[in-house]
Amino acid sequence: MSAIAQYFMQNGDDVLGYDLTPSPVTEMLQKKGAKIHFEGDIQQIPETVDFVVYTPAVPKDFVEYQYFVKKRLPMYKRSQVLGHITDELKTLAVAGTHGKTTTTSMISHLLWPEEPMAAFIGGIAKNLNDNYVCAPNPRTAVVEADEFDRSFLTLHPEVAVITSMDADHLDIYHDVEDLRGAFQQFAAQTKRAVIVEEAVAQYVTHSGKRVYGTVPDADYCAYDIEYQQEYTTFSLHTPYGDMLDWQLPAPGRYNVLNATAAIAAVVEAFGIQQVDEQLLRHKISSFAGVKRRFDYVVRRPDFVYIDDYAHHPNEMRSFITAVRSIYPNKLICGIFQPHLYTRTRDFADEFAEVLDLLDVPILLPVYPAREKPIEGITSEFLLGKMHNPKKLLLQKDEVLPYVCSHRPDVLLTIGAGDIDRLVSQLAVSI
Repeated sequence: MSAIAQYFMQNGDDVLGYDLTPSPVTEMLQKKGAKIHFEGDIQQIPETVDFVVYTPAVPKDFVEYQYFVKKRLPMYKRSQVLGHITDELKTLAVAGTHGKTTTTSMISHLLWPEEPMAAFIGGIAKNLNDNYVCAPNPRTAVVEADEFDRSFLTLHPEVAVITSMDADHLDIYHDVEDLRGAFQQFAAQTKRAVIVEEAVAQYVTHSGKRVYGTVPDADYCAYDIEYQQEYTTFSLHTPYGDMLDWQLPAPGRYNVLNATAAIAAVVEAFGIQQVDEQLLRHKISSFAGVKRRFDYVVRRPDFVYIDDYAHHPNEMRSFITAVRSIYPNKLICGIFQPHLYTRTRDFADEFAEVLDLLDVPILLPVYPAREKPIEGITSEFLLGKMHNPKKLLLQKDEVLPYVCSHRPDVLLTIGAGDIDRLVSQLAVSI
């Protein structure tokens, strides 16, 4: 939403809006000229509104939503607007239940500023220090394609990346087969190439399908992977020959896969003859990451603090496993805020299993986002499924005193809710 707001402001339009709580993103938008309020109040809405862009996270009974409906103002989902903006551009779209923000950020970094483009990212790319960038006359778009509410079906990209298809958003999709069907439809809407991760390649058919991964028969295969504490090295087999000795300043196999997908997307979109391999190498080696994606907040010899947006059990497993591989002999404490009652209910056993991997797992209350409470689905319910004897349930205001008095070797904050509001407090207090 904030990237789209910036797009309209860059085009000289007046932007106003509502959000539930202030945040660094709303503060950034206000500094750029957006008028934002934080209470549902139709008195804050001028008579001169031309149209409304909304996210499905806004409840349909919200007072301002109902006001726009009654006034019969044109109302468009965020995804519809994104589809309209990108329809005339060569679009590279990244979809997947996890990995899409980092991969979108990598592709944007590979192309910017050499390629005149617009990027719409679901997180703050550190190289851009933003989730949006746009040249004066873009010819290319890089877009994070969100599967929630089937939003990505408004896009018709030139090249698509599909990073994963974990069962998720089961409040929207009937089951995992329904979810896979939506991804197949997204692939069918792609004009040239669909770059799909090896684990889910069997669920996608497309004449331009390219498989990426670490299996030898993948079209884009990462091999000779070596994990260091500060970076990862790998080589890459491609349909156009091998590209040796890449260096990525990010940990974990999943980031190697993200980089492989990003490189493949650029090669397939622009053609191997038009790609400057040395420039790509430089860009991969200088990738600074994404805020809240394996985001080092504190890195000292005596203490490490990493913040991550992971909110699905598979994402959390990849994150925690990568941390454990870097710090094998350290005591790791993770603070997790479950996101959505339905997700907590649907994956309770999986959440419990992955949280038990931590030395000290701490739960916060469920962050409801767009949902109303479900009876019996609480963090206490999740805690009861865990076996780790050091498990804890804390309120947000109890986190800082606890961590200060029981300082671990490695601290993790994990989740997609408002747990990020704790990050700056923890960073300066420990």
